[in-house]
Amino acid sequence: MSKIDMSNLGFSQRFITESTLYDNLYVGRIISQYKDLYKVVTENGDLTASISGKFRFAVKTSSDYPAVGDFVMLDRNHDIGGNAIIHHILTRKSAFIRKAAGTSNEEQVVASNIDTVFICMSLNNDFNLRRLERYLGVAWDSRAIPVIVLTKADLCDNLPQKLVELDAVACGVDVLVTSSMNQDGFLSVNNYIGSGKTIAFIGSSGVGKSTLINRLMGKNALETQEIRNDDKGRHTTTRRELIILPNGGVVIDTPGMRELGIESADLSKTFSDIDDLSTKCKFHDCTHTSEPNCAVQKAINDGLLSNERLANYVKLKKEVKYEGLNSKQIEAEKISTMFAETGGIKNARKLIKEKNNKRRGF
Repeated sequence: MSKIDMSNLGFSQRFITESTLYDNLYVGRIISQYKDLYKVVTENGDLTASISGKFRFAVKTSSDYPAVGDFVMLDRNHDIGGNAIIHHILTRKSAFIRKAAGTSNEEQVVASNIDTVFICMSLNNDFNLRRLERYLGVAWDSRAIPVIVLTKADLCDNLPQKLVELDAVACGVDVLVTSSMNQDGFLSVNNYIGSGKTIAFIGSSGVGKSTLINRLMGKNALETQEIRNDDKGRHTTTRRELIILPNGGVVIDTPGMRELGIESADLSKTFSDIDDLSTKCKFHDCTHTSEPNCAVQKAINDGLLSNERLANYVKLKKEVKYEGLNSKQIEAEKISTMFAETGGIKNARKLIKEKNNKRRGF
């Protein structure tokens, strides 16, 4: 049996160098996970693995556990003698993170070591710029490079207008237009695929992620579904999986982007236009609402920025700030923000008490 070229799977020099720190262990990359077991690909093929007792004892948070896309160090690279044992995870160069299941505020890695993330959005019912801004924030935060992939161009009768609208929020991100009806409709995607590259597909269910992956694989390996009439995609992919492409490189297919939420997001890149405008405001802490000489509001009045984009920016900033807090903590944060001008909640309570005392004649 011929050896699998691990460099094709993204095992680059940085991982090679780190792996030499571990004697008598073998490298593998996690393809998928089922409960406490992991499917791992090594140079000698696939095997099943679990983490060592020492590893489990050392885990402090959910994000310390192996995830799809991780390079790990194993006690073997042959599928013999029971399950292989995972002893270490090599340092991740990128990671998609979500809040772990349950009531804890711990973070869980959804997929790791991704070079490019394709944010898929169909040009029919799914086209939503506000949702795209949310996706971009999560993608930039992962440290992967986002690329916007517009699918189902054959169903769009106003593509030029859609592209103009998109240009206002893309902020330098590459935009690809694809069509499932055209044999050449996916050629632009191939420019980002290749040996050693890891690509992730995210976006609402039913927008064509599985169709894209099937085209890249040259076969219908994944089930596909259409967006329903109520504009909600049918959920097709049920678990994360790393797929090796026949022409080089790998892709990671993920369930709907809903599960990633907005626990962590890089809004400075997603809304770089608003951040740049903010530096020209008269006040450094300008809220871009009613302050004089606000560069952001001037851009809106001049038609250079939409009210909807600013509103979504403010909304996502609040979501990131409040994420992980319980209802009481969120309420406390909101109250503190409301009373920031009076010096915070303690001074606000003091002022209220003084006013009440004056009313009572104290």
